[in-house]
Amino acid sequence: MHAGDEPPFLVRGEGWGCISTSGAEGKNTGRGNENGKGRTRAMLIYEYKVDGTPQQYDAIEEAIRVVQFIRNKALRLWMDTRGTSKNDLQCLCASLAREFPFARKLNSQARQAAASRAWFAIERFYEACLNHKQGSKGYPRFQHDNRSVEYKQTGWKLEPDGKHITFTDGCFIGTLRLVGNKQQQIEAFPTKQIKRVRIVRRADGYYCQFAVEATRKVEHVPSDAAIGIDLGLLSYYTDSDGNKLANPRYYRKGEKKLRRLHRRLSRKKKGGQNRKKARRVLAKQYLKVQRQREDFARKQANALVSSHDVIAFEDLKIRNMVRNRHLAKSIQDAGWGTFLRWVKYYGLLQDIPVLAVEPAFTSQECCGCHRIVKKSLSVRTHICPGCGLVLDRDHNAALNILIKALALYLGAQGNSLLLFGGGNAWGDVAATTALERARQQAISRNQEPPAF
Repeated sequence: MHAGDEPPFLVRGEGWGCISTSGAEGKNTGRGNENGKGRTRAMLIYEYKVDGTPQQYDAIEEAIRVVQFIRNKALRLWMDTRGTSKNDLQCLCASLAREFPFARKLNSQARQAAASRAWFAIERFYEACLNHKQGSKGYPRFQHDNRSVEYKQTGWKLEPDGKHITFTDGCFIGTLRLVGNKQQQIEAFPTKQIKRVRIVRRADGYYCQFAVEATRKVEHVPSDAAIGIDLGLLSYYTDSDGNKLANPRYYRKGEKKLRRLHRRLSRKKKGGQNRKKARRVLAKQYLKVQRQREDFARKQANALVSSHDVIAFEDLKIRNMVRNRHLAKSIQDAGWGTFLRWVKYYGLLQDIPVLAVEPAFTSQECCGCHRIVKKSLSVRTHICPGCGLVLDRDHNAALNILIKALALYLGAQGNSLLLFGGGNAWGDVAATTALERARQQAISRNQEPPAF
């Protein structure tokens, strides 16, 4: 895994899983400016696979179970006691350590991190209620499948060679060997900059993650190009230049093997060792599909952001779209949410505007004369009876997305504009030029002879 390439860490708050919005001096906005263009203060994530003995793996599992125990106890305290605060949950950790000997074995700061997990779920629930979020508010629930244990700045020691880490608390995990990319040199960072160390269990083994606080500098080469993208299922996306990116469909390709592994698992006796082995093989296959989808989204997002100065996309409500039982599997397989999260992440790092517009009528409206042309999802060609424009349906939608985004970006302060990138990266003159270019592109399409 490459350092810093973790879009889930673009969330608010402090600590693990965050990218700070404060600059190197704590005064700027963390984005490129006159004093530090292209610099973002963030948590760089280094990940290694750990190699240990079966006894060490058992000790890791024990630490993971203790974390789950403390989190659930903290959640129960909040449920039973009105007005419980975050400090009350932190104080609960000391009480649990005195009451339960197995909880005392875990490092004190790791116990506090477990209680913080419960408070994060509570805080997210409060925020959903205050914002009147539609549907489920995400009421905190007890955890039964925890897969990680997190240490802060104590309870572990990184060896000088950067290839071994020793956990020094009472769980007796001991020294683990770090296996990973040789270009990742975690030992090059001062220990004070390593804010979190987390051990994660996955289907193919255990991994150790280091969260390093650092300032990442990414130079973006201006291309004077703006682009709108229309996400789809036949093609992964179609841009405003008419280019299409093929949909890889990793789940569909691996579905035959997954079904065979599911049948093999169902034939095994429950509680037996053979069933556990079959379950691990199935989990590894799912993990492979997940990694393929993540890798594809990251690479395509990086290429898209690196080659354009403005990116516009539809603010799709994917959660509502997957309610369509005919298209739910294909939508989930495409992984639009992961791709857009990476686009926003790289847009933030490279200091370029990433604009989201309302998706209403982007496919129905004609990009040449703005006339509404009703069409079903099966109709793949846009034919305007008003101006005679004949265009691919997705290409027409991508042009509409770009035109709407640039028009809003030039001065409108409507609710339909969501700006995830930097507003200073593009001046009004360049934006106006791009808007006129998009309009001229639509007009030129209108002047071309119909292609049937």
